[in-house]
Amino acid sequence: MSGSSVALGMRLIASDIDGTILGHDGTISQRTIEAFARAAAAGVEIVFVTGRPPRWLDPIREQIGHTGTAICSNGAVTYDLSSECVIDSHVLDWDTVDQVRTIVMSLAPKPYFALESLTGLHVEDGFYGNHTSPFGVGIIPSALTPDMADGGIVKMLAVLHSGNADEFMNLVTPSIGKLISVTHSAPEIALLEMGPLGVNKAVTLAEYAAARGIDAADVVAFGDMPNDIEMLAWAGAGYAMASGHPDALAAARLTAPRFEDDGVAQVIEARLAALHLA
Repeated sequence: MSGSSVALGMRLIASDIDGTILGHDGTISQRTIEAFARAAAAGVEIVFVTGRPPRWLDPIREQIGHTGTAICSNGAVTYDLSSECVIDSHVLDWDTVDQVRTIVMSLAPKPYFALESLTGLHVEDGFYGNHTSPFGVGIIPSALTPDMADGGIVKMLAVLHSGNADEFMNLVTPSIGKLISVTHSAPEIALLEMGPLGVNKAVTLAEYAAARGIDAADVVAFGDMPNDIEMLAWAGAGYAMASGHPDALAAARLTAPRFEDDGVAQVIEARLAALHLA
């Protein structure tokens, strides 16, 4: 394997996690694990780019064995898994959080909010409704107060216990889109993910790649939801999962087979074979 071979179009793989390589059962297929391992062995750099916070990265650490960098919270946090340290972060100020909350409450029926900080997820009463949090680690039930900004707020969440995320986003974005970045990654519930204005997966991934001398043309990216749109459009080879959200599919130049068919693994295998690296 030579560096010039890798440079032909896949120097960096950037992959979303949930719905792209990780199923609802919390597992990553053996085929996908092996595909990432072969890419890494061939000299391809790998970074996972997710809406998850750093403390919810166990699947890639334990199943793939990834101990490098992860871009978390939709680009707001860059995290090193080997040292378990935040490398960089973009945070929301309390005035923006308060203003956005007031606007959303004026537009939507009974929204509930949570704040993701560098210290934990602060969840107000009623946020989960009749459901249990899927992740127990780092959940801090509490009223949302200005002092939470001291922990570095990297994401604001808002949920309605009716409707869907597309409807909710279309309702509020015209009024809050100049204050905060708005996206979602949970199509079955009306849950919005909001972060610092101008920050998304693509922005932070571009910075990460540039620091390593890697152009967008040499980045292969995978994703399936609206929070992946900018990343899929930016990457030289942006693949939306065939099982993904229509907006993600519309934004990407390329389509990977469905998640259920190990779509990411299929693409990585084919690209390695084309570069004679597998």
